[in-house]
Amino acid sequence: MSEKRDKWGSKIGLILAMAGSAVGLGNFWRYPYQAAANGGGAFMIPYIAAILLIGVPVAIVEWTAGRYGGVRGFGTLAPMFYLQSREKVNHKKSLILAAIGGSLGFSICLLCTSYYNQVVGWTLGYSVMSIAGTYMDTAVNTAELYANYIQTPYLSMTFWVITMIILVVILKKGINGGIEPVVKVLMPLLYIIGTIIAIRAVTLGSPVRPDWSAIKGLEFLWTPDWKNLNWNSVLAAVGQVFFTLALGQGIIQNYASYVEESDDIVVSSLATVSLNEFAEVVLGGTIAIPITYAFMGPEGLGSGVGLAFISLPNVFRTMVGGRFVGVLWFMLLFFAGITTSLALFNYISTLMQEDMNFSRTKAANVTFWLYIIMGLPIALEPIITKTSALAFFTELDNWNGSYLMVVLGLFEVIIAGWLFKDKFMLEVNKGSIWKVPSWFFNIVIRFITPTVVAIVLFFSTLEHFKSGYLNLIPEYIKATPELIPWVVAARILIIAVFVYGFIQCYNSTKRKFSEDFKEVKVSK
Repeated sequence: MSEKRDKWGSKIGLILAMAGSAVGLGNFWRYPYQAAANGGGAFMIPYIAAILLIGVPVAIVEWTAGRYGGVRGFGTLAPMFYLQSREKVNHKKSLILAAIGGSLGFSICLLCTSYYNQVVGWTLGYSVMSIAGTYMDTAVNTAELYANYIQTPYLSMTFWVITMIILVVILKKGINGGIEPVVKVLMPLLYIIGTIIAIRAVTLGSPVRPDWSAIKGLEFLWTPDWKNLNWNSVLAAVGQVFFTLALGQGIIQNYASYVEESDDIVVSSLATVSLNEFAEVVLGGTIAIPITYAFMGPEGLGSGVGLAFISLPNVFRTMVGGRFVGVLWFMLLFFAGITTSLALFNYISTLMQEDMNFSRTKAANVTFWLYIIMGLPIALEPIITKTSALAFFTELDNWNGSYLMVVLGLFEVIIAGWLFKDKFMLEVNKGSIWKVPSWFFNIVIRFITPTVVAIVLFFSTLEHFKSGYLNLIPEYIKATPELIPWVVAARILIIAVFVYGFIQCYNSTKRKFSEDFKEVKVSK
């Protein structure tokens, strides 16, 4: 690389940045509608189990891999997987594993950011509309307002591009000079704003009907309804854990690669998980669901992805202080989205620095234009089709937003538990105050976590098959044939990005470790 690797300037900066990579739209937008759609309390049972059996172990594995690779000058997945794999298998097999894992990380980051930034742009646009009071007029239909927003180029594309410009400006300043000072401001603001809205939410009372109240909304979320506990709620819970903790994406490893070798990664990983869960369960769970329940009752919780952009704006204009709460709500989403996008953006930028020897500035600029190109189909689809279906977006998210993340998570724990195993305990506990016990590694990381993830993947695939999602033309799109080309295009893009990522990771890793391939013997 042409530049010396950056480092975090402080422990608090590292933890806030890691928390920022995890605390995103998933906490305040995705979590409420996933919980509501999957039975509330019935969703929380597998969700909590998944945090303990999958979230914490995978987070520790990713932090360990990140620091191990970073000390050796690498901030992306392919060389990290290679370094771990060659402890037990020969260089050629390690190279294949590195290319597979690296291409999964590359695909997930590239594809996820292409649509994630669109939604972050929406939150910025809605923040401006909240300040202007655009949706406060009761004559305005909020569903039509949302459709008009995403179908109007100067609205959706303008705020999307502004979001991208903000990201590239921050990224050019690096880890210590750009990301760290930004998260030190945005993350405390995020928690303060979230707390203010949560307090307002639980004090709403019953403004519409006596049996509709914010407390009833909390009861819905925290009262287990065993009859609603099924594989759909389990799969949704596990997918949400991966999404919310930023697992199976490569961004934790990337951020962890900038820590010192003596830094305590066990405490840091647990602190990050705790901060994220506070933001999601305590704040996210105390905002959208109680507010919606108080004004729209249990039926209002079925709004799905429209909960944030359609249902809540409809509520804000009827509640006392609603305009102010609306401004806070969309600014909260924007701050959360920006901190996560920074991590996703930085991964691709780091890849260009390491594989193409770009300077940080050049890598940030190229990444900016790459994401503009990748995001255009998502921005243009509603404009061209004049619908709010977002088939291209939906197809990318269905495969990338949870399924591929879970695949990569399984890949990571297998590599760590079965190939890197002799060095894992030494590496993870280096500099740690709280030591990871050997039983946790031997029982949880090596057996329980991969088994649970594999079972979830199996039933997830089965559910996809039963619902017709694996068909050449997915069942959900057959009623709207004009959207079929968008779904097909999304699938072609996913395959093309993965294939390119595999080739790129294979060649770059082989080049980085060229000395290994001059040897004949197996490295032990």
